[in-house]
Amino acid sequence: MSPAPSSPTGDESGDGPGRRASVGAYVRAYVALSKPRVIELLLITTIPVMFVAAQGVPPLWTAAATLVFGTMSAASANALNCYIDRDIDKEMRRTRRRPVAMHQVTPRGTLVYGLVLAVGSTAGFALAVNWLSAALSVFAILFYIFVYTLLLKRRTAQNVVWGGIAGCMPVLIGWAAITERLDWAPFVLFLVVFFWTPPHTWALAMRYREDYAAAQVPMLPVVATDRRVLLECVLYSWATVVTSVLLWPVAGTTLFYLAVAVVLGGLLLVQAHRLLARSRAGVSGAQLKTMGFFHLSNAYLALLFTAVTIDPLLAGWLA
Repeated sequence: MSPAPSSPTGDESGDGPGRRASVGAYVRAYVALSKPRVIELLLITTIPVMFVAAQGVPPLWTAAATLVFGTMSAASANALNCYIDRDIDKEMRRTRRRPVAMHQVTPRGTLVYGLVLAVGSTAGFALAVNWLSAALSVFAILFYIFVYTLLLKRRTAQNVVWGGIAGCMPVLIGWAAITERLDWAPFVLFLVVFFWTPPHTWALAMRYREDYAAAQVPMLPVVATDRRVLLECVLYSWATVVTSVLLWPVAGTTLFYLAVAVVLGGLLLVQAHRLLARSRAGVSGAQLKTMGFFHLSNAYLALLFTAVTIDPLLAGWLA
């Protein structure tokens, strides 16, 4: 792996501040390959499920190891995605500043980086956590690369529906890390993330529709009308909320979780229906302001899983 021919910062003329800036930019470029914001979202779902699995605070070592190797696993998949998609990343405003597209790192360096992280995360899970979590981690990486990135992304408008399975895997990994088995409760949370992913992603894709069209990626907003996209967003939002409520009887959560799920779900559904109504009234394009739904859906998932974390602690305190 070698740094970019020309660094975005600093002076390249030898030792001193310029060289330090170049090394710093090099490190930041590899961090950016990992897509830290995406990893943050995955950790939001991994940590809470460990609390549910442990019915309280999970073992510190197991939780820390799961987060470290889970981060490495997700970073591996994201880096390999950057390697494969380097051609279309150059065509899209949202992705053209990624390190490979900007020639801050080489494609070969990106590939090696992703593979090393994949091997390291798998070995770490197997040795420090358990084999089931290691197997699930490998499945998530392979699914994201071979099923989503290589098979679905450039071929079908349903790419994020089925490709989103990879983003649901941290829920199963977190549960398996604590219990060394799978159960119905993590699958319910798996489905919450599964149904949440399409409307969340499509809201963003509507904002960057021209980018996806230029890159010839058939995201649903590229091949369907606003009304069709927003109708599907409403349907998937309903599926998300209904599934989130199912955790109450399946996992035996308290009324605290149920109340939070209902309130948050209501807010999500109101916004989804509002967008659909605006579309039916003739509002289109940027005037729909779909990014408001995108940000709300981010907050929805974060707050829902925060309630998932708090609920077993509250149940233990009330017992």
